[in-house]
Amino acid sequence: MKKLIWPFLIAICASCAEQEAQQVLPKATGSTYQMMTSYLEPAADQIWGSAGLIITEDGEVDLRPTTEEGWLNVINAATVVAEGGNLLLINGYSVNEADWAAYSKGLTLAALKARQAAESQDADALFDAGGEIYNVCRACHNRYIERMD
Repeated sequence: MKKLIWPFLIAICASCAEQEAQQVLPKATGSTYQMMTSYLEPAADQIWGSAGLIITEDGEVDLRPTTEEGWLNVINAATVVAEGGNLLLINGYSVNEADWAAYSKGLTLAALKARQAAESQDADALFDAGGEIYNVCRACHNRYIERMD
């Protein structure tokens, strides 16, 4: 009788562990389009709006932050973009293709460069990292934009 109970108990425990693991897995809370427009785009815009120069009729306008608070805003935005790259790998956003994973990871790496640049208050490095973020976004959009609805 004891020999019959152990396999039964093991099967129950395995089933419970499987159900628990399924409940813990993160899931998307909206569409990929919502993730892009509500979460990633505002943060990326903060980074892009804080790097480089704009030439106007009156001369050049330097976009780099001039206060600690300004640099902190860029650090926070870069953190959001970096985590956004990670979030794009979860069920509901991911299209389960190798390119999608590569773009998502590339976004995270580029955003971490932007964060490091902002932490160092290095405007040139922030500009370069912002360009990397843009390039990853553009490449991904070129491949997947019709699926992001």
